[in-house]
Amino acid sequence: MTTPRLPREDLTAAMAARRELGPDYDDAFIEAVVDRLDEALHARTAGAARSRRRPAPEPRRGGEHIAAARDHSLAMAVLSLLAAIPLSAIAVVNAGLPGLLIAVAGVVLVNFTYSFRPR
Repeated sequence: MTTPRLPREDLTAAMAARRELGPDYDDAFIEAVVDRLDEALHARTAGAARSRRRPAPEPRRGGEHIAAARDHSLAMAVLSLLAAIPLSAIAVVNAGLPGLLIAVAGVVLVNFTYSFRPR
């Protein structure tokens, strides 16, 4: 796929029109050229972003996707809650409120690092 370019002829014609109109229309001319450049830049960056995307995972039998492409966020949240209950009980019994805060901070830290891991 080719990205739209600003042809040299278009810019030459725009400059000729600017000379004919005179300095009263400089702001309008600049706005028009900037808009065209902006459109071309957005089209080019959108095309580059599409080409850098990973291809979609190929479906396995039964429509399942490859295991590496799965998002395990729900499982991580459930396991965190299951681990937080006994950890908080042990922390309160042994260290009181400071122990509870440390245990909860550890669970939060694990979830925070999991959610911002590189994919």
